[in-house]
Amino acid sequence: MPGPLLAIDGPFVLYRSFFALPASISDGAGHSVNALLGAVNLILRAAADRLPRAISVCFGAEAAVYRVALYPGYHADRPPVPEALAWQFERAEALFGAFGWSTAGSDELEADDLLGSLAAAEAAAGGSALVMTGDRDMYQCAAERVSVVYLRQGASGFEEVGPAQVRERYGVDPALVPDFIALRGDPSDGLPGAPGIGAKTAASLLTRHGSLEAVLAAAGEERPRVAAALRDNAQGLLAYREIATLRPVSITLPPDRPTDLAGGAAAAERLGMRRLAERLRAAGSLADL
Repeated sequence: MPGPLLAIDGPFVLYRSFFALPASISDGAGHSVNALLGAVNLILRAAADRLPRAISVCFGAEAAVYRVALYPGYHADRPPVPEALAWQFERAEALFGAFGWSTAGSDELEADDLLGSLAAAEAAAGGSALVMTGDRDMYQCAAERVSVVYLRQGASGFEEVGPAQVRERYGVDPALVPDFIALRGDPSDGLPGAPGIGAKTAASLLTRHGSLEAVLAAAGEERPRVAAALRDNAQGLLAYREIATLRPVSITLPPDRPTDLAGGAAAAERLGMRRLAERLRAAGSLADL
């Protein structure tokens, strides 16, 4: 039986590695390659553990135009991409391709939308998918055949998150994650949520009423402070949910393709990552890494 499709949040693994590893890791010509090295190591670690049938790395717009139109503060406080990281972004597709990993991109939608679409398409085709990310918004993808491989901030290792784990963490089913985010807010995306409503209240409201629309319709039944927060921000909350909801896109599933350690080693060597290249050449298979 083939392994799962491993869908990777490309921007996240590159950003995470850029800030986690020293800028002194370079190609020998003065260009930092810390983000590329860290991203490859993260993907290889997941691949060795999960033995996927194929790997697809997704990229997209920093902020989809329609999301900014719904709420101008969406992603507004995010700093520009550092020049050293932008240089590595430009070389990521070629490096990943050398390993036999496909890439998918969009100028209109975000990497998250492509990740969700890939996972849904793989499950619909009878397979299973793993979505590797550090974005809890992606918990909405968790399903019988889809798990989120969550990369913890500031720590090593992965957490595999399925529907049961989403319910344990948020107190709601995966389908209600966008509703939960709308009510609670999401500082990383610049979404304020409903004033004074935290995670526990958001989960309680959704558990009792079943959806954001039902929560808003029943606002008068809540405590005065909560009722006012819901009534006064109803239009904004519906917009926040639309922003938090992944937008499906037609996408082609990659064919089965094993990781090419020799091809990856050659590409790593060209970018000055000699220790990685040596390790890849010494390994007979992913299991040896």
